[in-house]
Amino acid sequence: MNLPPELIVYLRSSTRVAVLTGAGISQESGLRTFREARDGLWTQYKPEDLASREAFAQNPKLVWDWYAMRREKVRGVLPNPGHYALAELERRIPTFTLITQNVDGLHLKAGSANIIELHGNLQRVKCSECGRATVEWVETEGSVPICLVCGGLLRPDVVWFGESLPRAALETAVLACRECEIFFSIGTSGLVQPAASLAYAARNRGAKLVEINAEQTSLTEKVDFALQGKSGEILPALLSAAW
Repeated sequence: MNLPPELIVYLRSSTRVAVLTGAGISQESGLRTFREARDGLWTQYKPEDLASREAFAQNPKLVWDWYAMRREKVRGVLPNPGHYALAELERRIPTFTLITQNVDGLHLKAGSANIIELHGNLQRVKCSECGRATVEWVETEGSVPICLVCGGLLRPDVVWFGESLPRAALETAVLACRECEIFFSIGTSGLVQPAASLAYAARNRGAKLVEINAEQTSLTEKVDFALQGKSGEILPALLSAAW
């Protein structure tokens, strides 16, 4: 694979790297995107209509079951070489921050540690009343599980339409991007805000921008290195070339 020699040199000498990943990296593991994740009963619903507080308030069991189906599908999906390459890159770069828009937890499965999950994680739930998050709950037949602390209904710990990203997570992500030497945008369209602004936060502070995507995006013309193709092929090759 032909990789830019300059990029290899930059990566080898960098001590601060930030990475933003989107749905593209998980698609390479065979995981369908949010709007594609409809089977059987769910074909009659638009995912957008199930991912909101209003939908949960109107029919909490329907929303719970939709996410239970998605959660079960994700459990059977394995990380791909791109996920593993990022986990290895983290071990080689002194200050490495992985920011993801994905809720599938595949980066965790691959061994990444310093992860900022901007949109949450399907494997966690939180109380719709007190906000307490947990990865353990008691399933109840015919109803939505409840919080063991306050008795409120549990909901997926993901960001729904109309909700803001977790403030602390976003602030940490912005800081990492402002301080990095290289910023990678991987498998993301660069259209969803505020995540899309992270590349510019990095560029404005002098970082080199690298895009890895199967197709061109709105960011492509603005980056220093645009690598078109599968991250599962490009990232391992880049890692091997740099070390």
